[in-house]
Amino acid sequence: MTRGEHGISREDISANALKVMYRLNGAGFESYLVGGCVRDILMGYEPKDFDVVTNATPEQIKGLFRNCRLIGRRFRLAHIVFGREIIEVATFRGHHQETDESETVPKNKATGSQDAQGQLVRDNVFGSIEEDAERRDFTFNAMYYSVADFTVKDFANGLAAIEKREVALMGDPETRYREDPVRMLRAVRFAVKLSMRIETSTAVPIKSLASLLQNIPPARLFEETLKLFLSGKGEETFLMMREYDLIDQLFPQLAPFLKDENSKEMQFVRHVLANTDERINNEQRVTPAFLYAALLWYPVEEQSQRLQLESGLNAHDAFNIASSEVIAKQTQRIMIPKRFSTVMRDIWILQQRLPKRFGRRAFQLLTHPKFRAGYDFLLARGQTEGGDLLELAQWWTHFQHAESGKQKGMLNALKRADSAGKGAPRKRKRRPVKRDSDA
Repeated sequence: MTRGEHGISREDISANALKVMYRLNGAGFESYLVGGCVRDILMGYEPKDFDVVTNATPEQIKGLFRNCRLIGRRFRLAHIVFGREIIEVATFRGHHQETDESETVPKNKATGSQDAQGQLVRDNVFGSIEEDAERRDFTFNAMYYSVADFTVKDFANGLAAIEKREVALMGDPETRYREDPVRMLRAVRFAVKLSMRIETSTAVPIKSLASLLQNIPPARLFEETLKLFLSGKGEETFLMMREYDLIDQLFPQLAPFLKDENSKEMQFVRHVLANTDERINNEQRVTPAFLYAALLWYPVEEQSQRLQLESGLNAHDAFNIASSEVIAKQTQRIMIPKRFSTVMRDIWILQQRLPKRFGRRAFQLLTHPKFRAGYDFLLARGQTEGGDLLELAQWWTHFQHAESGKQKGMLNALKRADSAGKGAPRKRKRRPVKRDSDA
């Protein structure tokens, strides 16, 4: 497509991305913008990042840029660092070739390999732009913009997919999902993000192949879940993932609680995700710790109750042990960095402490560094479950904003109500004091 046909302008492109492409071209290499940034510009969105592909090898790229670092094991990438902006540059990927019986190495000297399930575990195979396009995952990601002649190369009818509002895999869907099971998550994310539907042949294998996500490193799945749930459309993404049985693979401890669409657990998760979406869309801060605390709250609560019944532990010890066990089990599937798991524990512990408001405890809790997160969590629970939990959350809503005198009045009223509920305290009988004459 020529510039008149696609309408992409250099004004739509990061100045740093342009610098990278100009320097690569000036050194005699090909370079293109590729993937999501091209797709988003064509759809009228502002890209969040700009990816470049080239026929230069990673080492050649590094030789051209002093601000370059090479990353990746499965496939080597170059990151060109411009302050806070990073331009990712990849070498054209090629196809894997089977080794002939008479050969000891593949014909194209590929260093790629797959495991028994067909998943790519090493992918440093370089090729041409045509081969690179065939290796792309979705059709609308196989479009390449050249700053040299201002054309867009559309290798898989990506523009047609955009016009049809379809997320469609390139090649055989089952084979592509086996190569990289994360593509199932990406299919859902793109469908929600771009307000598209997943094309039928792309959608059909997802449920049967969802278990392949168990082969993905937990650290990579943590990054993927952030993209899924912190996109501003987390609730809608969650519902589509549940439709395709993907939640079961990522959060196996949560899955049993979501069987009933109207269960309190399902409503609570949706409530938290909806609130998170609202905050993101209003450009307010969010933390993955709060989201993960919500996703794993009911598994922790259930495990704590089970430990009390089966092991005779007190509520405090059972809750602490349950928290550790649930987090440990979850990190086998999705790695949760300690900086977030520590905050999750704080939020959970505050759920045990916030009902205890007598004396100085209420004032001490207000100074807790994670009070606000714990209170927000309690409020979400109360708005979902209602009853005493909602009354408790409302009490804290008023208490934290009240003046000092009003706060003391609220605590006194709480104390009187508690005394009335237990009945008037009995007066202790004084023991008679013995006198010397009684001895």
